Parts: sequence; structure tokens; C-alpha cells
Amino acid sequence: MLNQILNYMKNKKTIFSASVLFFLGTYAYGQEKDSIKVHKDTIQTNNVEEVVILGSRAGARSKVDSPVPVDVFNIKESSAILPQSGIGQILNALAPSFTSTIQTNSDGTDHLDPAQLRGLGPDQVLVLVNGKRRHTSALVNVNGTPGRGTVGTDLNAIPAFALNRIEVLRDGAAAQYGSDAIAGVINLELKKDTGKLTGQLSYGGNLTPTANDHTGNFDGQNVQVDLNYGNKIGTKGGFFNITWSSQFREPTSRAGAESGAIYNAYNAIEQRALNNGVNLSSLFNNINSTPNSQQIINSIHQYAQGVNYFTADQQAAIQGASTIQDIKDGNGNVIQKGLQSLLNFDVTDQELAYRGLTRKDFNMQVGQSKLNNHQLFVNMEVPINDNWKVYSFGGYSLRHGTSGGFYRKPNQSRTFTGLSANGYLPQIGTDIQDISLAAGIKGKWDGWNIDFSNTFGQNSFTYTIQNTGNTSLRFASPNEFKAGGLKFSQNTLNLDFSKKYDVWEGINVAFGAEHRYENFKITAGEEASYATYDTSGNVWTGNSQRPTDFFGAALPGGSQVFSGFKPANAVDKNRQSVAAYADVEFNFTNWLLVDAAARYENYSDFGSTFNYKLASRIKVAPNFNVRLAGSTGFRAPSIHQIYYNVTSTLFTNNQLLEVGTFSNDSAVAGLLEIPKLKQETSKSASVGFTYKIPSVSLTFTADGYFTRIDNRIILTDQFLRADVPAAAQKVYDELGINGAQLFTNAIDTETKGVDVVISHNVRFSGLKLDNSFAVNLSQTKQVGDIHSSGLLQSPKLEKVYFSEKSRVYLEEAVPRVKASLSHTLSWKNASFYLRNTYFGKVTGADIIDANGDGIIDFNEHQQIGDKIITDLSLAYQFTKNIGLTLGVNNLFDIYPTKNLPASTNNDQFIYSRSTSQFGQNGRYVFTRLNFNF
Repeated sequence: MLNQILNYMKNKKTIFSASVLFFLGTYAYGQEKDSIKVHKDTIQTNNVEEVVILGSRAGARSKVDSPVPVDVFNIKESSAILPQSGIGQILNALAPSFTSTIQTNSDGTDHLDPAQLRGLGPDQVLVLVNGKRRHTSALVNVNGTPGRGTVGTDLNAIPAFALNRIEVLRDGAAAQYGSDAIAGVINLELKKDTGKLTGQLSYGGNLTPTANDHTGNFDGQNVQVDLNYGNKIGTKGGFFNITWSSQFREPTSRAGAESGAIYNAYNAIEQRALNNGVNLSSLFNNINSTPNSQQIINSIHQYAQGVNYFTADQQAAIQGASTIQDIKDGNGNVIQKGLQSLLNFDVTDQELAYRGLTRKDFNMQVGQSKLNNHQLFVNMEVPINDNWKVYSFGGYSLRHGTSGGFYRKPNQSRTFTGLSANGYLPQIGTDIQDISLAAGIKGKWDGWNIDFSNTFGQNSFTYTIQNTGNTSLRFASPNEFKAGGLKFSQNTLNLDFSKKYDVWEGINVAFGAEHRYENFKITAGEEASYATYDTSGNVWTGNSQRPTDFFGAALPGGSQVFSGFKPANAVDKNRQSVAAYADVEFNFTNWLLVDAAARYENYSDFGSTFNYKLASRIKVAPNFNVRLAGSTGFRAPSIHQIYYNVTSTLFTNNQLLEVGTFSNDSAVAGLLEIPKLKQETSKSASVGFTYKIPSVSLTFTADGYFTRIDNRIILTDQFLRADVPAAAQKVYDELGINGAQLFTNAIDTETKGVDVVISHNVRFSGLKLDNSFAVNLSQTKQVGDIHSSGLLQSPKLEKVYFSEKSRVYLEEAVPRVKASLSHTLSWKNASFYLRNTYFGKVTGADIIDANGDGIIDFNEHQQIGDKIITDLSLAYQFTKNIGLTLGVNNLFDIYPTKNLPASTNNDQFIYSRSTSQFGQNGRYVFTRLNFNF
């Protein structure tokens, strides 16, 4: 892999090579120190070891002595110099095993950024705040992105400026922490600072030739204000710490220029009529049965003469037409063309010139979404006496995001040109509200550490669709719709006990219990956001006439780009779970540690599960440890996956039929004999070592891991009526549906990989240098048979259960190799930060003719190449109160491999939107004012 990285960079400015030499040079310098005599004050090594709490209930220990791998990132100390400012962005840059990138044109996912650990799903990593379970998002990722069908935790709801540090446990831990911890656990530790006000004011944007749809200059401007204040409460160590963060982020635009057809000849004539005060759309509702067809024909004859680029033959054909529809003989053969056929030719380039527009005026908004984000977080503790204290922490977050959909062009039936002659770009407005509050009491009683707490969390997505229309309402359509929303609430009650016994080198016994309540709601939107209307303006029931465009196509209902949730989709469901665990850590000798944990959980909706874990650390030498772990684990199906549903009504084969996503408890799922969702189960094993060379402050860790997950829950593709067996077709006909996709336990997977981390620091002549190298190599594969079931059990349907696109999202859309090499050099009041991150190749999900041989194989995809991203920043502290940071993310303005034409959607998606590497925004420059008082 190192050869890949170096080969990639050899034609670049060789900052990467220089940084490698710098790392190795300082190591060699440290080694030389051991072999020759030097003055003691020439070099000072930092022997203070980072301690971790995550992964053990026995309290803090150095991370190299942990029996499982844990990364520690000191966010408070590095916030001034780090180029990234959000939790997901920070971890994506610092932790090779973690992946999260900004999504585009993916509805609510545009504002959430699915996060993955060790290549597993966003719902297979557990997030804690101050050691307490964090609630997940209300959003189900149903669009074409990595993590499709999953429900993750909304890391964007927590301000990074509120954090002291982040711990990342890279090992299965469901036996210790419960559901979701199959890939590992992320613990966000809040600040406890008192006696000062600290803050940051940041401004930046993307300075790149691809800005503003590849016209250059500057876009994606971002202004962020972070404030943190803490003070003491009483005289016994009590405190409160409060953080406020506000972000105002502008969108980026990375589309090319719309290359497809935009206007047809009818659109041109329609515009000439509008110029003369006549709206042709007002002359008919349903073109197939309008009583004034001659008036429409006459108007077209009149205003067609104003289109000066029609050829003589075209003009003659139009003027000679006497009908709107084609005239056919008894056999269905056209004997005389009507205006619908004669006017359905492309005039895009000529009409753009006439209207003074360009193709870029019809671009989608491809890139990061517009976002305003406001966050408040509080952390506090108040001692009651010398042994007991109460604590509380929590926050409130409100985000308003606006993302774009696909442009509604004038030549499309979904665009009502009577109101929008040039079409429109619909926008999805998303309001995301997040509330959390934890409170508890902890202390000591008779040698026992006791912690009793209650943690509440709620996340909601509310959709307002803007600059759009319900086409079936024609002139009566509003341009904004309340489309409904999603809400998830969770309340967790914990009681934990632990005690240390002075036996052998120490035994720690811990046990506890947990009760969790969850609620999931879908709220219906306003009627016009989902309904289709007839020519009289009433909700269409299949028995009345629908409005059409000029070419006879029925006008679709619902708000364009995002149809609202219907009353039939509305749910208000809850469930409960109870759990008990035990965790015993044996220090048999000072060289042998063994940790054993077991956990039992029972859920009200699917039953119970029992899991266990055994981990050990063996100190082979004073600075060399071997560690190994094995565990079983589980992930309960999220309540969202059980009850989420969204459907649309289509007119197919002269019938009103439903298509969409049906819930696991629906009549559709029941009659198709789709099993109730059950837990995913896992088996994990890891083995590794840690090695320290204290004389040069050098630490090596390496860990190999393997995870097998059975009955993994996925979201299928659409099972269309025409493709399912006869018995299933009867169910479709009985329930009036034409297509269904469902959540089901359909596949088994295996993930294997290696994590390597090398860290080094040195002090010499007033300089402080920290170096870090980390690499993750992982591979996830679907193994065994597809678990098809019920009436949909058929070999030919296996590619619907788990499609080729779904396979790519699971196995190849996230880099299998990711590495980072970073350096921080500090001298007096100045700090210099350099980081290179290697993102391995990924695969686009589109099935296309990637090799250009004219044949499209079922598994033929575009390969998106590996890249190295360089980040650079410089911070200077002018006084003890004021500092300034200047920096660049993606210094060399690196972009992903461009899409092949077949995947660009008429040159809109220049880069893939279905993979997760490093995004498509290009170079980001920023400045940050740091202050404290």
C-alpha cells in the first residue's frame, strides 16, 4: 500500500514524501540519542501516556495496555490547528477506520452524512456521550448512498467545540454496551473547563476552478462561531460548562452544463403566445377531450409564425395540421400527423438563444447543501458530599438545510409550463431538531462505585418542499408544501455497579441493568403534498378525468421532487427493552489481564438475545503487549426499519396501484409471508500487539480483526408485480399494489481487516513535534445464500432482494484502504500542522459500459481511483488571549475520478454521488480567530 501511495504522489509537489522523511528522520535522531552522549536538556521526550476509559469498566488505563484497540483524539487541545471543524469531518480525517462524507442530492441525507467504522454500516457503531448511549437519527437512509437502508447517529447535532476528546473503540462490544456496537463504539467526552471564556470565529470557502459549476472563483462560504464558558459550582469540584455554536454554510455547485434536451417546439410556440399575453395552458385541462380544440389549433398556427428558426418545411407542416392528435386508420397506422407529433422535436439550442439563457441555467444544485446550524450543549456536576455527586448534560440543536432535486425541464410532463415556462429547480427544505438530556447521581457506597442515570434523546426531520408544484393542480398549485416528517425518541435508564478487589493484581467486578423505551413517528403532510387531482380540482380516485399536458401525458400529483407522507403512512409506534450485564476483569499477574463480559437483552418486539465477550492482554515484555479478543454481538432492528413506510399511487393498466416502501408489519409483508425482522447477530475476533520505545517516545500498535454478521437487515429493491411468482401476484392484486420494497434479514457478511497506528513525539531546543501514521485495510463481503422467503422466494428475485447496486454500496463504495500521516510542529507561539490522507479506490454503483466494449455486464462498474488529500494549517498566538489560524483543506485541489458519460445524468454529476471517499468540493481555504478570556 505504501508503494501505491508513493507512486501516486511522485508527480505531485512532494509534501507527502517530505513528511515521511521528516517522520523517519526524527525517529533516527531519537535512536541516535540512545547511542551517543548528549546534554539532558537537548531533547525531552513526552512520557505522559494517554489513558482510555472506553472498553473497560475498571477505570482509566493507558491505551497501549488496553486489551482492545482504542484511539484517543484530543479535540480540545487541537481545535485551534485542525483544518476540520465538525465531528464527522474530524474523524474522517484523523481515523482511517472511520468514513463519513457530505452527500449530495439525497434528500435528508444531504444534511446528516452517514458515518461508518471499519467498513460496516452506520447503524453498527454505537455512539456514547460521556459514556451514555446517544439516540439515533429519525432519518432512514433510503437513497442511493453508502449505508442505504440504515439508521445512524446524527453527529452533526453535537458541536465539536463542546468536546474534550473523542475515544474510538475499534472492536465489537455489544456484550458490554448493548445493541449496535458490532463495529465498535465512539465516546464523545464533553469539556469540564471552568473559569474562562473561549471561542472561535471561522470563515472559509472553496477556492477552486470547479466552483460555481466549473466556472471558477469561490463558493461554499462557511461562517462559524463557537463559544465555550465554564465556571465552578461550590468549592468541592462542582462545575458547569456550556457551549454555543452557530454555522452558516452556503452550497457548493459542481454540476457541468445540462447537455440534454430542454425545449421542444411546443415550448417555443407557448413562449411566443405568452409574449402576446396568451397562456396556451389556460385553453385546456385534458387535451384528449377538450371542446375547444380548434381554438388551440388556431392559436398554435398563429404563434408558430413567431418562431423564426423553424425551417420552411417545419412551418408548412405545422400550418397544414388540422388536428391535435394523429389521425389513424383502422389498423392503427398514422395517416395524418397531428400537432402533438409535429411539435415534439428538440429546439433547445435555438430557444436558449432566443430567451437569453444558457444550459447552465438548467443545472441541478450538485454539491454540499445550504445549511444553518445552531447548537447549545451543557455539561455539569454538583457534589452532594465527599462521596456523591449529581450530574447532567445535554443539548439542543436546530438545523435548517436546503438541498436541490432534479431540474424540472419545460419539455417534461411533470412540469406545468403554464406557471413555469422555463421549468424550475425544486428544493427540499429540511428542519432537523435534536434534543438530549441526561441526569444522574454517582458515588461510592461500601467500596462500590454506583451510577444511576436517565438519558433522553429526540431527533426529528420536518420537510418543507419549496420552489415546486403539484403539477396536477395546474394554475391552483402552491409553490411550497408541508410534506410531513419523522421523529424518533429514546429514553434510557441505567443502574451500574463496580468494585475493585485486592486479589492477585486486582479484580474489578461490574454489573448493571438498563431499560430503554423508543418511539418512532411518521407525520403526514398536507393533502396537496401527496394527492393527485382531477380536472375539477378534486382528489382523483380513478373514476374522474385527469389533467394532461399538450402531448396527452397525465400530470402527476404530489409535490415535485419529494411527495409528502400520506395519512396511510403515518405511524406512532413504540417498544421497550430491558438488559442486564456483568463484566469481570482479572489482573492475574502484572503481565496477564483477562476481561470477561456477558449481556442479556429482551425486546418487546422481537425477543431476547444473549452475548458474551472475552478479551486479554499479555505483557510479553515491559514495553511489548499482545492483545486478543473474541465476542458475540447483535444489533436489534431499529424501530424505524420495522415501521418506516412511504408509498405513491400510480395509474397502471387502468388501475390505481400502490408502489413504494411497505413496513415490516404491513398487510403486504404479512400476506407475502415476509418474516418479522429479527436481530442481526455477529461473531468477532481480533488479535494485535502494542510496542513502545520510551527513549524516543515511539509507539506501535497493530490489530487484525474479523467480523461475521448473520441476518443482516437490508432494504430490498422494488419487487414489481410482473416479476413475482403467481401466488405473490394474487396478493398484489388483492391489495392493489404494483411494486413493493421491504426491510428484511436477507444476507450474511464477513469483514476482515488490519489497523496499524504509529505515534511519535519529540521535544528539542524548544520545539515540540508530534507525528502520527495510521492505516486501515478492510474488506466486507456478502457470503452464503440470499435469505429469500415467503411468496417472494425465487432464484430470479435474489437480485431484487440484494441488487448489484446494493452489493456495491455494501462492499466497494467505501475505501478498502485508508491511511493518514500527520505532523504537528510547535515552537513558542507558533504551530504548524500537515496531514496527508490516502483514500483507496472505490467503485461506482451505476451499471454501465465501463470498458467501452459496447457490452454492459451485470456487474460492470466504473472504478474511481485512489487519491491523497493534503491539509495544511498554521496557527500563531499573538497574545495569551488572541490567536489566528490560516489553513487549507485539500491543498492541491484534488477531485475524485470523473464519472463516465453514462453516469453523469446529462453532465450534471461530474463526480460520483454514490461513493464515500472525500467529497467533491475541492480546495477549502479558511481563517480562524481563536480567543480566550
